[in-house]
Amino acid sequence: MKVAIVAESFLPEMNGVTHSLLKILQHLDARGDQVLVIAPSTLENAPCLVEGATVRRLPAVPLAGYRNIRIAVGGVARVKTLLAEFNPDVVHLASPFVLGWRAVRGASALGIPSVAVYQTDVPGYAARYGMPFLENWAWQRVERIHTAATKTLVPSTDSLQKLRGHGIPRIELWRRGVDTERFHPEKRSAVFRQKVAPQGQKIIGYVGRLALEKQVEDLAVLASIPDTQLVIVGDGPQREYLEQILPNAYFTGFLGGEELASAMASFDLFVHPGELETFCQTIQEAMACGVPVVATGRGGPVDLVDSSRTGWLYAPGDLLQLRDYVLDLMGDEAKRTAFGAAAFHQVQGRSWHVVCEQLMDIYSQAIADHPRLPAALKGIR
Repeated sequence: MKVAIVAESFLPEMNGVTHSLLKILQHLDARGDQVLVIAPSTLENAPCLVEGATVRRLPAVPLAGYRNIRIAVGGVARVKTLLAEFNPDVVHLASPFVLGWRAVRGASALGIPSVAVYQTDVPGYAARYGMPFLENWAWQRVERIHTAATKTLVPSTDSLQKLRGHGIPRIELWRRGVDTERFHPEKRSAVFRQKVAPQGQKIIGYVGRLALEKQVEDLAVLASIPDTQLVIVGDGPQREYLEQILPNAYFTGFLGGEELASAMASFDLFVHPGELETFCQTIQEAMACGVPVVATGRGGPVDLVDSSRTGWLYAPGDLLQLRDYVLDLMGDEAKRTAFGAAAFHQVQGRSWHVVCEQLMDIYSQAIADHPRLPAALKGIR
């Protein structure tokens, strides 16, 4: 199979979209498929070959406030030319919005089926960043992209309901895998725990980008819980501000690979306050480490956390309930251990191999279905 992947962000920027794409590329490479990745240019020297896939870069400019996030500039013609030259069987649109909008039009003009993977709640981001006047425009863009795609994949029932509510057709659930060998309770590290909690405190951990949409500042309500240490893993534009409002928290900066796995397995409890998560991969990774979770009861976490069995879901915005749930688990070692064991068992079997094989079937379905779609749905208004 020949697959063109059009990504709004890619290496060296590491985020949920890039992480998923690397797993997909590894799977396609193992199968012997031909793959082209089209992504924004980067200021750093980025490889032209990743996991067997050729990477073509388009001119891009940095997003205001996010120097490392690049937005591809230009029109449809360049993307269409790259797709025509490669002549793929299917185009995979990874979290499409700017570059993906050009790509879906280019694919449509060439008669190539496309699979659009909804991963980022851009309209929600607009509202969170104080630009509600852009929210309706963003939804219009999302609607046009996903209506034009042959298939749309969403990672959670919340995303499914949102997109269906906007009249987007041909939607399927496609969740994410988790590396249960890399993320495992055996990675728990006494060295890490001694480093971040030298008085032997129980560790409350967060992993993710330090940005407004993650709502990390909400964790300030946990600061005064006795005999605990809040550990923040990650980096981003809000780091300096968060260090000021969370002076007793331990900030590790960005961690990856085995360092990240070791840190996660060393937590006693994982917390995630973000309400705009379409999935929340870090919750799955914490669960694979046998760590119970307290997260907001909105978005992707609702599908992942079995409240009162693998953790707790608190009402969005109810920070007193967040604190109460954390107190509940921090103060009851037997319950915390039971929740962690249930979390570990819940994610077993969610391998990336299984998830990527499902994606291969979806590609095949899109290729088969595309010729039968009404012409009006295959075109771009």
